[in-house]
Amino acid sequence: MASAAARSPADQDRFICIYPAYLNNKKTLAEGRRIPVNKAVENPTASEIQDVCLAVGLNVSLEKNKMYSREWNRDAQYRGRVRVQLKQEDGSLCLVQFPSRHVC
Repeated sequence: MASAAARSPADQDRFICIYPAYLNNKKTLAEGRRIPVNKAVENPTASEIQDVCLAVGLNVSLEKNKMYSREWNRDAQYRGRVRVQLKQEDGSLCLVQFPSRHVC
């Protein structure tokens, strides 16, 4: 197994993960929401998050069978996560308008 320093930022396992709960305005911070309520949306799905990321030009992959650990509801609507590439092979940003994983 390669060390963390030897892995490229472009490796898919180095992409950031976005779960729908992070963006759900129906969730509390304790339930996993990571952004302010006024910037969140109602019950987003992983495929909707993927569509938005693709529309702005990010390299993404959808993992449909992954579940957020704090999600108590096991319905298909709440399944999935999106992996997003922020940095290229050389460490430079993929898109300059997204300099970090922090949105707020």
